[in-house]
Amino acid sequence: MAETVTVVDRVVTSRGELVLRHSAGHFEIISNGVFLMDTRAGGSERLLVREALKLVPAGARILVGGLGVGFSLAEAVASPVPAEIVVVEIEKTLVDWHRGSLAGHSGHALDDPRVRIVTADIVTWLRATREVFDAICLDVDNGPEWTVFPPNAELYDDAGTMLLRDRLTDGGVLAAWSASAAPAYAARLAALIGPVAVHEVAVPRGEPDVVYLARRTADGVRGGDRGDRGRGRR
Repeated sequence: MAETVTVVDRVVTSRGELVLRHSAGHFEIISNGVFLMDTRAGGSERLLVREALKLVPAGARILVGGLGVGFSLAEAVASPVPAEIVVVEIEKTLVDWHRGSLAGHSGHALDDPRVRIVTADIVTWLRATREVFDAICLDVDNGPEWTVFPPNAELYDDAGTMLLRDRLTDGGVLAAWSASAAPAYAARLAALIGPVAVHEVAVPRGEPDVVYLARRTADGVRGGDRGDRGRGRR
């Protein structure tokens, strides 16, 4: 028997059509007719934040890039470690959905006083701000080699990686999620930010998801040591 799919909301934005639909007890987000994400899993997105929070002090300032279905933010608000959690999300519609249908999947995080939502393109915002963070967790795309929109590639190239490094405190952590291995990106992180740890997360079908964590060294490692690579599995 075919699953019943219900359209919960459909909005046309400056980037095209965004649809929230409900299927078999789960929500799905569709952008311009292409499936983006759903609420069925979320293990790797949670791991992204969990591993980053292990490396930062109590009272840390955390930046979450991308709201998605809320798994990364839910993990952040479930922890007592962050004193402030800034979420940069380009789609106001997605933020609105997290005040309604998706609220439970982000742990009702938008009601948490530690959370500040910034509705903006993350690259543009990073260039404009002078705020620094103990951890930056990127859940904006399907990975550095599989971006939702072509301009997002700027976030993962040399200039974007250095921009992210400049928004980290000394010893701060950049965590990035990818739907597949991206060894060239891992090498870039090691060269421009600091030692890199790699965590693989098994998924029901296909290649494992991958979480990359790069820790900023005081002087950077541009052109120097590529750092240590730890490998773990959830």
